Amino acid sequence: MPNVDTRDLISISEANKLGVSGLVREAEQGHDQIVLRNNKAVAAVISMDRLDELQQLEDDLMDVSLVLARMMTAGTQRHSLDDVLNQFGYTREQLNETDD
Repeated sequence: MPNVDTRDLISISEANKLGVSGLVREAEQGHDQIVLRNNKAVAAVISMDRLDELQQLEDDLMDVSLVLARMMTAGTQRHSLDDVLNQFGYTREQLNETDD
């Protein structure tokens, strides 16, 4: 589990008391919540802005990975995009799907 501020942890019974609108209101105000069941994290309630930020970070990480792969192979031998994607366990179809 990633590093989480313990103030962001909420049991299912507490979440139930807050209700969906309460959880959403908290998320809209930038207060992410990690919902626990039997002291195990089972869900996260985050704002759309935070979700967009996380998706952008994921996209950036993929770009950096491809650049690093290219830099590491900048010798006389060249590798196709398909070779690099294969090394990371992806296909062109999967790469195209992430743009949606």
